Amino acid sequence: MPHNPGMSEPQPAAQLDAPARRSLALALVAERGFVRVAELSAAFGVTTVTARADLDALERQGAIRRVHGGAVPASSSLAAERPEREPSFEEALEASVVPKRLIGEHAAALVRSGQSVILDVGTTTLQIARALRARADLDDLTIFTNGLSIALELEDEIPRFTVVVTGGTLRPKQHSLVHPLAGSMLDEVHVDLAFIGCNGVDPVHGVTNANLPEAAVKALMLRAAARTIVVADASKLGEVHLGRIAPIDAFDVLVTDASAPHALVAELEQSGLTVLAARDPRVDP
Repeated sequence: MPHNPGMSEPQPAAQLDAPARRSLALALVAERGFVRVAELSAAFGVTTVTARADLDALERQGAIRRVHGGAVPASSSLAAERPEREPSFEEALEASVVPKRLIGEHAAALVRSGQSVILDVGTTTLQIARALRARADLDDLTIFTNGLSIALELEDEIPRFTVVVTGGTLRPKQHSLVHPLAGSMLDEVHVDLAFIGCNGVDPVHGVTNANLPEAAVKALMLRAAARTIVVADASKLGEVHLGRIAPIDAFDVLVTDASAPHALVAELEQSGLTVLAARDPRVDP
């Protein structure tokens, strides 16, 4: 993007208070037509949470319009022209393979023989299912899931594991079961642990998902469990999506990976959430 001589460059973060950051952010949005949260974070040397808060403040003033990942001018039609596309299950499975595997192993280590468990649909929870299969010490698990891929992954472990599929309407490309009927079983059970996947974990906006029907089922799973664990790789931290599952304080634990931003982890922990970072012992002994 060519330099605009009429606009000053962002100053070092130490010299910028919130009004100055927001003024420059507004100028950047006006100049470029779309600015990402990550770009503002890097330009001003602040966390993505702070950059997002600046944009939220500008939106409340009517100066900009928030869209997924950033902001556009208040009069822009960009959000309508570029709706968010949810990746298929297979596309998501190819992303962040190593972090998701490590998260799956770390989360599976929290499970004990004889427990009842909910495994939400998702590629990270699929890794939990695989890690549970690999644990020869586990026995007498009852696992509820709304993910067909997870049920099939666990099929060979029957009768060591009891696998219960929630039922419901099949979502194409996601292999998940949603309303109607998906909640009927969840209303009747109470499990020891629920592992919930998501698209975003944010200290202010809570845990969110891109799809509303799935978000509704995840909320039911949350209420059906004595202890709830949200699993999300670092790319999902600080993200906010359409469907709110629950606020941060509704969850007991977040299992993420070692690349999670320290400042964001600290804000989540200040909200009362226990954060466990899964590390590769070959890299981080």
